[in-house]
Amino acid sequence: MAHAALNAPPADAGIAGQLLVGGSWVQGVNTAPVLDKYQLRPFAEVHLPSREQVHACIAAAEAAFRASTLDSAARGAILDRAADLMEGRSDELVEILRREAGFPRADAASEIRRCAMTFRLSAEEARRFAGELVPLEGAGGQRGRIGFTLRVPLGVVCAITPFNAPLNTVAHKVGPALAAGNAVVLKPSQHTPVSSCVVAEVLIEAGLPAGLISVLHGGPDVVYWLLDEPAVRFYAFTGSTEAGRAIQERAGLRRTQMELGSIAHCVICADADLDRALPKVVNAGFRKAGQVCTSIQVLLVERPLVPEVEARLTSLVGALPYGDPGENGTVVGPVISEASAERIESWIARAVEAGARRLTGGVRQGAVVPPTLLADVDPSTPLGCQEVFGPVMCIAPFDTIDEAIRRVNATPYGLATGIFTNRLDTALQAARRLEVGGVHINETPSSRVDAMPYGGTKDSGFGREGPRYAVREMSEERMVTLLA
Repeated sequence: MAHAALNAPPADAGIAGQLLVGGSWVQGVNTAPVLDKYQLRPFAEVHLPSREQVHACIAAAEAAFRASTLDSAARGAILDRAADLMEGRSDELVEILRREAGFPRADAASEIRRCAMTFRLSAEEARRFAGELVPLEGAGGQRGRIGFTLRVPLGVVCAITPFNAPLNTVAHKVGPALAAGNAVVLKPSQHTPVSSCVVAEVLIEAGLPAGLISVLHGGPDVVYWLLDEPAVRFYAFTGSTEAGRAIQERAGLRRTQMELGSIAHCVICADADLDRALPKVVNAGFRKAGQVCTSIQVLLVERPLVPEVEARLTSLVGALPYGDPGENGTVVGPVISEASAERIESWIARAVEAGARRLTGGVRQGAVVPPTLLADVDPSTPLGCQEVFGPVMCIAPFDTIDEAIRRVNATPYGLATGIFTNRLDTALQAARRLEVGGVHINETPSSRVDAMPYGGTKDSGFGREGPRYAVREMSEERMVTLLA
């Protein structure tokens, strides 16, 4: 694959790859390259901390939390200003996301808009952060006694975030944590550290006191060091189910929120409006190169519609522009690494060897996997039973809605499912019986609005994102009684 000339990195890439400890940007003990995901060449460096730096960071975050005097109004104002500042750096962030995440411009722009919205939603929750009156007199024998709850922050929250939403997933953890009055230590993906550093810069510029936001880079060793810090009261994690299990075991009795893996299904019933459904299906399957936990991996189609759906999707998917995310019009850019692309390529090959039909696709180029549509995939192959996390969709027929629901529920995962139908009884049956965190009628499993509760069940994790819901997870109730 021919590589384009390497453009100059962002002017602040060296600073942005550093560690933020106690309100100061500092160097680590080692560095690692951050690759341009299309060119597969370094464009920045990320600094990696020592065990001692991790401990110092947690100590500084706890001290900042103890010293903080920010009230709810001040926290809300900071988050609102941060949203404005994020939007003001849109051009810079589009370029960063293109390079470190491989996002085409449309995906990058959407990521920035949603990050700003999540901060604004968090600002609203900061302003309404409060407890409630408890009617003690209703219990009898409590005459003259008043009861109410206070909602109080936990202290230090550790946010461990993935590469596939390097702004918005960060905002979904950092925003609610700050809204509730916590200090936050952010450990972003080592693939996408620069954008997370911009988030921290923006929060500090917006007026967040030094130490309430920290940034540590690194891999599993840094995560384990963070888990060994007793001052951390809450871990918010998005990533693989395997990593989530390891984190949960080490966290012990401390609270966690886990948004883990998935094999996302979407159901198209025989009465569905295909003109409405299929464009949404294509977007949900292939945006961000299919690297979203709710990207459609298995499209369940009621048998009478299978020939038409196969023909129409083959045309739609085959027409998707893919390749260089810097080119205007590119829809599918590279996946996060060449190793990931090689794995995806091998899974496609194994499915075809086992009898799958490749309706459209192509030859991998570096980290770019052409948008691929398959049919007749053997459920025992990796594509049939593991999360691909790439631009691959598999069409499978079903005969009854019971069969479709059983197939979704048979997986160990349960994040979200979409179902297209015009029958109210079918829609409600799916909503009641699908063992997932979200059921979206006449929408895809990727139909996420940032205000909604978002999270899964079974091996897809537990706890909920969405600022209103995450604020409650990242705080606790304190009961107060007063006898007059």
